[in-house]
Amino acid sequence: MPAFYRLVSKDILINQSFKFLWIPFLVMLLNTGCSSNTTQPTPNLIPSQEESTVQINQSKPKESGIIEEQEQQPSQNDIAQDEEVDDFEEFDEFEEEFGDAEENQVWDPLGGYNRVMTSFNDVLLLWILEPVAKCYRWILPEFIRRGIANMFTNILYPVRLVNNLLQLKFKNAGEETIRFVTNSTVGILGFWDPAKEWGGFEAHDEDFGQTLGFYGVGPGPHFVLPFFGPRNLRDALSMYPDTYYFDPKTEYVEGIERQVAVFVLENVNKTSFRIGEYESLKRDAIDFYPFLRDSYEQMRQKEIEE
Repeated sequence: MPAFYRLVSKDILINQSFKFLWIPFLVMLLNTGCSSNTTQPTPNLIPSQEESTVQINQSKPKESGIIEEQEQQPSQNDIAQDEEVDDFEEFDEFEEEFGDAEENQVWDPLGGYNRVMTSFNDVLLLWILEPVAKCYRWILPEFIRRGIANMFTNILYPVRLVNNLLQLKFKNAGEETIRFVTNSTVGILGFWDPAKEWGGFEAHDEDFGQTLGFYGVGPGPHFVLPFFGPRNLRDALSMYPDTYYFDPKTEYVEGIERQVAVFVLENVNKTSFRIGEYESLKRDAIDFYPFLRDSYEQMRQKEIEE
């Protein structure tokens, strides 16, 4: 029995010692795990002062760029104001043009008489002068009619010379003298115009009405003359010195009948080159008399300014 006890007690002791062998292994395992699990720093969720300053500086250009774009883009109110200004500018331009038209309006206190006289000249031109000019053109070839027109232009040299000198246009006066001498000799009394064809010297048409206008004399009221057509008071009165003092035809053509014959020949020959022009002007005009009146006054003003 004692031997048996000793065996049993020995087995129990061994078994009990095996039961506690896992404790040191558990302690070693725990120490190993704790040593490997090192503490890591927790992230700082609150930025520092330097980081916040950099972020603010980086966001500023974007915000300033947006503000600049908004400032550069015009608002609807600005666009509306600009459109209103443009409208007012257009209105001002229209007002200036309207004011200029009022200032350039022709003085026509004799409008009733002028309309009647325009109708008289209209009948005279369409029913008498143009039919005669058509027959005249059919009879005479163009070079003869052109030669006759050149002769009448050459004869009026004193009128152009005196008025060019009175307007201090000495160069034009010299060219007129060259034209007269050349055309009266080489051009066979002005029938041919070699001064223009060879030398390029053009005629400088000036009359006493242009001379008065050059010195600031106003046109006065519009005035329509029978047979002569539209004039104004200044030009109508200026016909007297041009005709009776400067025009050689009046001095060298004696007798009223011959003077009338020369006058008719000159105008029939001139009309033969302009057949159909008067009808075209009349057809295009809504009211023919004011159109003819304004055209004449504008033409005379342009001739004076030149």
